Amino acid sequence: MQSGVLLLEDGRRFGGQAFGAVGTRVGEVVFNTAMTGYQEVLTDPSYCEQIVVMTTAHVGNYGVNGEDVESRRLWLSGFVARSFSRVTSNHRASGSLGDYLAAAGVPSLDGIDTRSLVRHIRDRGAMRAVISTEGLSDAELRARIDAWPGMAGRALAGEVSCTAPYRFADGAGGPRIAVLDGGCKSNLLRLFASQGCEVHVWPANTPAAEFAAACDAVFLSNGPGDPAALPGMFGEVRTLLGKKPLLGVCLGHQLLGLALGADTFKLRFGHRGGNHPVRDHETGRVEITSQNHGFCVDPAGVARAGGRVTHTNLNDGTLEGFVHDDLRVIAVQFHPEAAPGPHDSQHLLVDRFLRLAR
Repeated sequence: MQSGVLLLEDGRRFGGQAFGAVGTRVGEVVFNTAMTGYQEVLTDPSYCEQIVVMTTAHVGNYGVNGEDVESRRLWLSGFVARSFSRVTSNHRASGSLGDYLAAAGVPSLDGIDTRSLVRHIRDRGAMRAVISTEGLSDAELRARIDAWPGMAGRALAGEVSCTAPYRFADGAGGPRIAVLDGGCKSNLLRLFASQGCEVHVWPANTPAAEFAAACDAVFLSNGPGDPAALPGMFGEVRTLLGKKPLLGVCLGHQLLGLALGADTFKLRFGHRGGNHPVRDHETGRVEITSQNHGFCVDPAGVARAGGRVTHTNLNDGTLEGFVHDDLRVIAVQFHPEAAPGPHDSQHLLVDRFLRLAR
């Protein structure tokens, strides 16, 4: 069986068995704590240029299918697990995980002590890395790492966005939702459509004047990269404040924070997985959430702008949600649409936001 290697920028080296595509890719190495839903992870645009390590031990046993995709392609740079299943056993499967990764050109590794790898990332923070299954020397791999710019300052939303506007759902007399696509997951669109909304999707760099007049509310989607590197996007969002109800999820949450004048900063290792506890200050409940982000909004800036914190991460105390009642803004850092993950927070989309839109 062919071997491969994961080399981190601090010099730590992990050898393993090659899986998926033959190749060499550079990215930011991060870990995801979800136990299922790997196909949704693979097709989430927010993982663009990241090497994802799954903390669950066995990945791939139920194969892949055409229903669990969250975007038009796989975006990540590499995929790592303790053990990838070479056998597919599920009535929904239309193919194997290995063939899926190979067809998408994603090099992957298993046979690695992922507990040691994840503990290392937890201690040192997310960092640049290279994954290779084609036998390059460590010197060649080191050169690839040194040449990659990293995530800070990267405006990746435009690279993963749709290239032209399209209508996702016609609706049935429901609210007209304009979706600004910075890397939108399909389940967000499906949830709006299931509530009878008319859903139009627009590329990330679309001027607000092109869609504002024809919608009842604006949704700012999730997406990859550094939100502070998108002044054009949050500048356009600023022009909509107080004119339309606005909902932001993940990257959209960060863009709304920036539009209000708050700062964003990079987390040491980010929040990725399907088991992150968040307190909802509106209800007093603790909800288990799906998350995938490496940047965060400074709550002090939100408060200066007249906003109000609604959600807090119980692991590290960071901001997970805010509202601005006068400007009709709702923003959450986590993913209420799940896919993968729990559905504890779906009511934020189908209740609180759509109540404003209607």
